[in-house]
Amino acid sequence: MTATAATTPVMDATLGDTLTRVASLGADRPALTLDDRTVTFGEFDRRAHEVARALVREGLRPGDRVAVLLRNCPEYFQLLFGAARAGVVLVALNWRLAGPEVRAILDDAEPALLVCGRDQLGLVPADRRPLVLEDDYEGWLAEVPADPVEHEPEPDDVVLQLYSSGTTGLPKGARLTHANLAFTPRMGREFYGMGPDSVNLVPSPLFHIGGIGYGLTTLGQGGHTVLLSDLSPDHLVAVMERHRVTHAFAVPAIVAAILASPAVGTADLSALERIAYGGAPMTEALLRRAIEVLGCGFMAVYGMTETAGTVVSMAPEEHEPHRLRSVGRPLPWLEITLVDPVSEEEVGVGEVGEIRVRSGQNTPGYWHRPEESAATLVEGGWLRTGDAGYRDAQGYLYLHDRIKDLIISGGENVYPAEVENALAAHPGIADVAVIGVPSERWGETVKAIVVPAPGATLDVDELLADVRTRLARYKCPTSIDVVEALPRNAAGKVLKRELRAPFWR
Repeated sequence: MTATAATTPVMDATLGDTLTRVASLGADRPALTLDDRTVTFGEFDRRAHEVARALVREGLRPGDRVAVLLRNCPEYFQLLFGAARAGVVLVALNWRLAGPEVRAILDDAEPALLVCGRDQLGLVPADRRPLVLEDDYEGWLAEVPADPVEHEPEPDDVVLQLYSSGTTGLPKGARLTHANLAFTPRMGREFYGMGPDSVNLVPSPLFHIGGIGYGLTTLGQGGHTVLLSDLSPDHLVAVMERHRVTHAFAVPAIVAAILASPAVGTADLSALERIAYGGAPMTEALLRRAIEVLGCGFMAVYGMTETAGTVVSMAPEEHEPHRLRSVGRPLPWLEITLVDPVSEEEVGVGEVGEIRVRSGQNTPGYWHRPEESAATLVEGGWLRTGDAGYRDAQGYLYLHDRIKDLIISGGENVYPAEVENALAAHPGIADVAVIGVPSERWGETVKAIVVPAPGATLDVDELLADVRTRLARYKCPTSIDVVEALPRNAAGKVLKRELRAPFWR
């Protein structure tokens, strides 16, 4: 049975409308902070208008693209909102990629203009002439004409293009519209508990929906968004204390980093109200410790780039001991269903199926990828997430795995997340990933890669014996590797494709 969609209240039609509205709440209110620099809403609004005029002066037309290769900074949002007012699509580029990967995305996106930072110049192909933030940006805006941009954006216009993190192959450009992103302020207000006085920490990179999308949740309230240039544990805690941070979004790796800081025991974090966590599985042990140490509400969220962020959430008061592995229930304005990917039939309570979403947040499709768009956006307006999960009798969703990560061993389906949870219960394990590797006898067999907790010494034979007391024999690893760290992408997700690669060559 699908969750029922509720009537959606009136929301801002475009990003430009959102900025105009919140700037009217007070031009001197802080909007964006990075290190010692704060931009007010008045300056933010003015700069976004200047960016729009500068893009038009450069000859960009509605539907053209401007690519941004920058670390987190206030100018990122100025470029997004300015491009939105001019009808231009902002393409967010991952600065952690290698040069050939950046070139491949630029070739796909076909931007008319590239904006980058000095530190990213080495990633820019030799045949492109970027606008360098530190050298050119101020002069670029100073020369704009005073005439306002005449373009009137429509809610269904594409405004943002984010590329998938590459965990499943070549990156795809997911397109998001004004209407898709209009839900983010509502999320902030109704589910994150944000308002005009909220101070929101955004540690995630802005080329990721967990960064730029989460930033919009606060900006849409007229609240203060704090960006980070340094993710070291001590700096994270210092920023939270200094700016009296009330809200934050954190992948489990960030939560672990905060808890690892010696300063967390003495810092005044009393302003902290809520931390939203997602992007990767959080172990129950880490979640329990975070709740105990930080003393604020924790909110589970589940979503993806293609849904403009969160579609399922679990409020702090719903974090019952038996429910800590759940990501929550669907937001009231959208629908979730779980489907058997083979029969296409909806599955029952407790049965694993592919999670599908029907929502005004859903992407209209991928840039230049009609076949992949058609495979993702299926009949009835549903978006296939590629994630497997199940629901309990109260409608709470539990993630089980990526459909593509499913291991079939001897004809039996093994979901890596189930094995990972069993191994993560061991006190000596800090991190774990489970993959399928070739087996002459079974087709595939289960392999675990584990990271020991600080100070722990792991005995592989003891681990194997322990997990066999928790799981059916066919689900248990036949081998375990102990490593110093797992490879992760910018969103904090384990790169299982990299872990599998040596075994499937």
